[in-house]
Amino acid sequence: MGAIGRTVGLLTPKNTKGGSGMSFLKEFLLSLLAITISIALTFGVAAIIDYNKKQAEKREIVMMVMYDMYNTLQDVADADSMIHQAIDMQFQFAEDTTTFQQNRFALTLLAPTLNYTETVEHIFSSNIETINTVGNVLFAENVSQFYLTRKQYKSMVCDSLRFELIDYGVSNSLENTLSFYYMPYVVISGGFLLNMQRLFEQCKRMMEVTDEQLDAYRKKRESLEEDKSQREAEDSLFHEATETNRKLIEAVKKLYLD
Repeated sequence: MGAIGRTVGLLTPKNTKGGSGMSFLKEFLLSLLAITISIALTFGVAAIIDYNKKQAEKREIVMMVMYDMYNTLQDVADADSMIHQAIDMQFQFAEDTTTFQQNRFALTLLAPTLNYTETVEHIFSSNIETINTVGNVLFAENVSQFYLTRKQYKSMVCDSLRFELIDYGVSNSLENTLSFYYMPYVVISGGFLLNMQRLFEQCKRMMEVTDEQLDAYRKKRESLEEDKSQREAEDSLFHEATETNRKLIEAVKKLYLD
C-alpha cells in the first residue's frame, strides 16, 4: 500500500463501509481548507490594517514637515522683502534728504529677522524611525538640505546684515545711510530663497502633496493652534482671577482679625 493509501487508511474509521471513508476524508480536507483560509484572512486583514496605519503615519509626518517648510519659506520671503524695502528707503533719502532725520533709524529696523522653532526639524532628523516611516531617501535628503539652508540664511543674511548695519552706523549720518552697500545681501538672500523654494517644490512632487492638501492641513493646524492659545489665555485669566480673589480674602481676614 502506498503512502497516500496508508494516510487514507489512518483517516478512515475502521467500522466505515463503502464510500463513508472517502466522505470523512472530504470533510476533513474541506475543514482544513476552511481553517487555512480563515488564518490567511486573519493575517491578511491584520497586514492591511498595519499597512494602512503606516501609510497614515507616513502622510502625517510628510504633511507636518511640508507645513514647517512652507512657514519657513514665508518667513524667508518676508526677510528678503525687507532688504529690498531698505534699498527703496535709501533711494527715498537720496531724493529727499530732509526725510532722513525723521526716519534715521528706519534702516536698522528694516534689518531682516528669521525666528523659527526647530521642533519639527528635531523630530524628523533625530529619529531614524521617522525617516524609515517616510521611506524616501531623496525626500529626507532634501528636507535636511532645506533645514541646513535655513540655518545658513539666518546666520549669513539676517544676523550678519543686522550686525553690519549697527557696526556701520547707518543711523548716525545720511552719508553712512546712503553709502551702505546692500547688493551682496540681495544676491545671497535671493539665492538662498530660490534654492529653498526648489527643494520645497521637489518634496511636494516626490510625496504627491498638492497645494490644496497643504492649504487644508495649514488651516487645520492654525485652527488647532488658535484653540490652544485661546484655552491657555482663558486658563491664565482664570488663574489670575482666582489668585486675586484669594489675596483679597486674605487681606479682608487680616483686617478684621487684627
